[in-house]
Amino acid sequence: QVQLVESGGGLVQAGGSLRLSCAASGTIFSPNAMNWYRQAPGNQRELVAGITTGGSINYADSVKGRFAISRDGAGPTVYLQMNSLKPEDTAVYYCNLFDSRKSYWGQGTQVTVSS
Repeated sequence: QVQLVESGGGLVQAGGSLRLSCAASGTIFSPNAMNWYRQAPGNQRELVAGITTGGSINYADSVKGRFAISRDGAGPTVYLQMNSLKPEDTAVYYCNLFDSRKSYWGQGTQVTVSS
């Protein structure tokens, strides 16, 4: 079983920055991908950014140039540096790990951007 614990959410003014962290523990198979999703009230959960153990990275168009995902090599911690935050970035952010066998989710962390 894999556990994911997010941290780093909070309240920030528009234009500000936050850094989210997600630490995974348990039996983690490689290769895998660690991803950040977000869900705003009334909206579907959407992929924000993802990074694989091989270093491949992808971003949603809405965050390209503002957010940066990284991980500690092939290790179990992933980060999301969020810059130039906008009110529309307000959502619960979820960490996800997919190892081709199962998909695991964290409990989510709230990010609120005030205008």
